[in-house]
Formats: sequence, structure tokens, C-alpha cells
Amino acid sequence: MSTITEQKCPCCGGAVEFNVGAQKLKCPFCDTEFEISDMPQVEENNAVEAINWNSQAWAAGETDGMNVYSCKSCGGEIVADAATSATSCPYCGNQVVMKGQFSGAFRPDLIIPFKLDKKAAKEAFKKHLKGKKFVPSGFLSDNKLDEIKGIYVPYWLFSCDAYSQMTFYGEKIKKWSDSNYEYTKIDTYNVYREGSVTFDNVPVDASQKIDNTLMESIEPFNLSDAVGFNTAYLAGYVADKFDVSMDESSVRANDRIRQTTYDTFKRDTVEGYTNIVDGAINMNVTNGSYKYALLPVWLVSTKWKDKTYTYAMNGQTGKFAGNIPTDEKKAKLMGGFLGVAAGLIGYGLLWLIELL
Repeated sequence: MSTITEQKCPCCGGAVEFNVGAQKLKCPFCDTEFEISDMPQVEENNAVEAINWNSQAWAAGETDGMNVYSCKSCGGEIVADAATSATSCPYCGNQVVMKGQFSGAFRPDLIIPFKLDKKAAKEAFKKHLKGKKFVPSGFLSDNKLDEIKGIYVPYWLFSCDAYSQMTFYGEKIKKWSDSNYEYTKIDTYNVYREGSVTFDNVPVDASQKIDNTLMESIEPFNLSDAVGFNTAYLAGYVADKFDVSMDESSVRANDRIRQTTYDTFKRDTVEGYTNIVDGAINMNVTNGSYKYALLPVWLVSTKWKDKTYTYAMNGQTGKFAGNIPTDEKKAKLMGGFLGVAAGLIGYGLLWLIELL
């Protein structure tokens, strides 16, 4: 059974961490490295087969030594082992406090270990701001970068088959004219499409604290790197507790599945028309299954003029996303400069015309 002692270095007793570069557990005190498979395991978890509708439960003793930290500002709760120092909330940057022992949540089926470290996240953040002329002075400072947190974000992964019947009206428009009239001919065609689209592991983040659009902006995650969950992967990181149920998340998954199916049928199969108008659309989703997974994300939450800005980087691929604040004074100065420049160019053209 897993206890906190299983994340201790057997050589010196220090708390080990998951090392991104080596993809192994590493002791920061004596530099000894260990394979995840060398650590005592609880029970093997099959990462390939889709699970049933009943989620897996934590094995007896598996959550021993795992603590919950609670943010008094945004209400966020994160999970970490007892050796992890969680001093600030990865969502809003405010201080977090110990709440108690972890219990009650479903056991994840899969986890994608971090492939990129904090240094890569810092560089991605700088690159994201580079060349942005209206970023406020002082927004990019070292203390902001130090607030980058590596967190395993909870996701529901949905798989299904979408059988669809769709009708479109395709218009072919031809125009011509003679010396007297202009003519327009519109031919309308009834276009019928029928077929199935298979979806594997459509991701929906299961945290209310993270904007869905932000999380979708750093997709995709490569599920071929997913492995069976093991608490050892949390060493040195934190994990968010899901607060959006599978049933609630399935609504968003259905929306994504339906929109993707519609786009696939319309974009890839209806061609050669001037205009395409939607007709009747029927869709039936079958063979649904889901998994619960923890996916790696680097988060940085910064405050600027009492507003919190949250950025995210895919901890597997490095894809970065997030809105950037605008310095209104810089924007107005640039607008004024462009206005003056346009005026001078216009005046110069008038002067040139008069000379001609």
C-alpha cells in the first residue's frame, strides 16, 4: 500500500521529486534517481481499456500522506503530498492554508507526467509577451515569474460514436449581363449526408476555477504518453481536485462532439457550391464511455491593477495561452502618433498634387 514513506529516498530518507528531464524520481539531497516502477506500487491500472461507468475508488492507504490546501480567496483546493510546499494558489496567486487530509474524490485512471520543467514555462511566458508593444511597464518582472506553478489539472475524457444524418442546401449562383440587363441564375441542390464519426478521449477540464477556453487553447494533449495513475508522479507538484462532475462535463463534451461532427460533414463533404444553407440535422451519440485523468499544466497567475491574469502552458507540448493586459496610455500615444502620421502623409500628398 502507498504511504508517504514511498516517496522518500531509500538512500538518504529525503523527499524525492518527479524529475521532468529524466522522467524519473530524483532525490534533490543525494541526487539518486529511481524509476517509477522501482517504487512500491499499490495496484496496476490499465491505461488502455476504457473504464465502465463506475469510477475507480482509492485503494486502502493510498491517500495516506496526501494533504489538501485551500485558498481563502478563490476557494480553490489542491492536493499534494506532505513534502510539497504549497504557499500560494496557482489560480489567483493568494496564500493557501492547510485544510486537512485528502479523501473522498475518485481515483484518477490516467496521468500524463510533466515533460517540460519550470524553466521552459518561464521562457514561454517571456516569449508570449515579446513584441507586444502595449504591455504595461513592469508587468514582466522576476517576482511574477516565480509564481509559476506546476499543477495536474483534472479532466474527464469522453469517447463515443456519433451517428449523423444531415441535410444541406447548396446554391450555385451564376451572373451575367448584356447591353440591357443583368442576370442572376440560382440553382439549388438538396445535399444529404449520413455517417458516423468516432471520438476518442475528448477532454473537458473538471475545474470551475480554470476557464474552459484557456484550457482548450493549450490542447491537444497526446494521450499516448498517458500512464496508469501513481501518487509518485505528484512528488514536487500539486493536483487539483475536480469540482465539476462527469455529468456536468458531459454537456460540454456533447457540444464539442456535435460541433466537430457538424464541421466535419459540412467542411469535408459538401463542396463546389457558392453558398451552403443548413437544413435538418439529426445526431445520435452511442457507445459512450469516460475516463478520469490528471494532465500537466504550468499556471501563472499575475495581478495588475487589482485584476488577475491567468496564463497556462501545456506541460507536455509547451503550447502557451493567456490574455495580455494593455497599457492604455501607450495605446493612446500610439494612436495619436498614427493619427499625426496619417495627417502629415495626407498633407504631403495634397502638397504634391498642387505642385503637379
